[in-house]
Amino acid sequence: QAQLVESGGGLVQAGGSLRLSCAASGRFLSINTMGWYRQAPGKQRELVATITSRGSTDYTDSVKGRFTISRDNAKNAIHLQMNSLKPEDTAVYYCNADGFYSGGYGVRTLFNSWGQGTQVTVSS
Repeated sequence: QAQLVESGGGLVQAGGSLRLSCAASGRFLSINTMGWYRQAPGKQRELVATITSRGSTDYTDSVKGRFTISRDNAKNAIHLQMNSLKPEDTAVYYCNADGFYSGGYGVRTLFNSWGQGTQVTVSS
């Protein structure tokens, strides 16, 4: 399957910017959709943005116009450019990927992997 490592989190002031990165590695046949999710204290994990292998994107309404997800298929990596950050964006951001790997007996098998998360804190 894929192992995902996030980077780029940190502490910024409201109105500032951060760029998150996620790199996938491991033994897999293909990665289909990758995305970013976040979980704030006391809340459920929620979708932030996703991107398919063809570049089709989807965003949650609260980040539209401020966040941009991008993908480098050759490097099996995605990025999340976050601009005009707000305190409500404070959360642990997780990278997610789904795809296929060669499972037992060489059978194509679906996987879904999560990174460990990176903390984003926006001060007011």
